[in-house]
Amino acid sequence: MAKTIEASELESHAGYWLRFVSNHVSHAFMQKVEAEGVTVAEWAIMREMLRSGPVHPSQAAQRLGMTRGAISKLVNRLCHKKLVARTSASNGDRRYQRVTLTAAGKRLVPRLAQLADENDREFFGHLTVGQQRDLVQLLKEIVHRHGWKEVPVK
Repeated sequence: MAKTIEASELESHAGYWLRFVSNHVSHAFMQKVEAEGVTVAEWAIMREMLRSGPVHPSQAAQRLGMTRGAISKLVNRLCHKKLVARTSASNGDRRYQRVTLTAAGKRLVPRLAQLADENDREFFGHLTVGQQRDLVQLLKEIVHRHGWKEVPVK
């Protein structure tokens, strides 16, 4: 007679439910943002620039927890879309660039923020304000405990 191996059910794990919700929430937001012509990662860097003003790519990488290479690719794509522009340092040294939102980028960021708000309402609007606050606080506590810094854009 074969011995039965005991294993916990998938549904018994908090991580399973977190991933279940996260996949749906993230996918819905990704679709909303991409319908506006940008990716979630592009939205994140544009949102940072609206908050802080022009940034050096190295600053954006540090603030968003991304590599400089990833930021460079995002900036290249956003420049191509004419949503950001690069400016060189006054001495002409191309290594010291700043990235600025264009007028089109400044108009798009609030619209994308509105989509993020709508996405939150769609998935979490049925919860009371207190439940939403508690959920966010618990998630922040987990992030803090593990020392995670990178912005979740994938």
